[in-house]
Amino acid sequence: MPMLGLGTYGMDDYDECVEAVTTAIEMGYRHVDTAEGYDNEDAVGDAIAEADVEREDLFVATKVSPDNLDYDHVLTSAEESLERLGLDYLDLLYVHWPTGEYEPLDTLQAFAELREEGVIEEIGVSNFEPEQLAEAVEVSEEPVFANQVEMHPLLRQTELQSVCAQEEVDVELVAYSPIARGDVDDVAELQDIAEAHDATPAQVSLAWLREKGVTAIPKAASRDHLRENWLSLAVELDDEDVETIDAIDDEERIVDPDRAPWNQ
Repeated sequence: MPMLGLGTYGMDDYDECVEAVTTAIEMGYRHVDTAEGYDNEDAVGDAIAEADVEREDLFVATKVSPDNLDYDHVLTSAEESLERLGLDYLDLLYVHWPTGEYEPLDTLQAFAELREEGVIEEIGVSNFEPEQLAEAVEVSEEPVFANQVEMHPLLRQTELQSVCAQEEVDVELVAYSPIARGDVDDVAELQDIAEAHDATPAQVSLAWLREKGVTAIPKAASRDHLRENWLSLAVELDDEDVETIDAIDDEERIVDPDRAPWNQ
């Protein structure tokens, strides 16, 4: 799984989404993240079809919506996503939220079947708190590969990082909203580090996630933002930089629906 990908949440305009994904792939991105609920899988698929890149060189992830998480609905949803994306298999399929029809045994049994049949390469979950993640890992017949959550210097997910690193869990973290939808630009510590590295606060945020071993999937529609995020791969933080970011006092959660597990 490439450690920098393109998030497509909010790209529900067909032309904008096709252009963004096409530009990203041309620029070097090889990881594209979408979801059934984003209503843009067809646009993502058309962009992939237009790209001059072999399928095996791309990492494509999508998600099953909460209302489609019972056993039969998972199987149907996965096939419909594949059809919209125009693909024969998915590199990663996520449980989008542990809400709605989600039942650990029932839902993850369907995901395991999809993996055994080669429809998906890896099983993922999203927006899972530590206890829900541990339960999913325990009951799943196939390994849980990744947990996609909001993560950035203002929401560092320290406990979740620790749980994912445990040998009996061993789950990758994928960060959505990794630049806090631009709010990292106003953080003094990130501004200072960015100035020292001739970078932007957003690039520093993405570099910090990489230092933590976390994959980032920032949304970007314009060529300038796509390039800014791509150039973050050249930003190398030292231990002092990482410690400074780890010590930021402010905390901010961007995505916070009432149904979220942390609000229950």
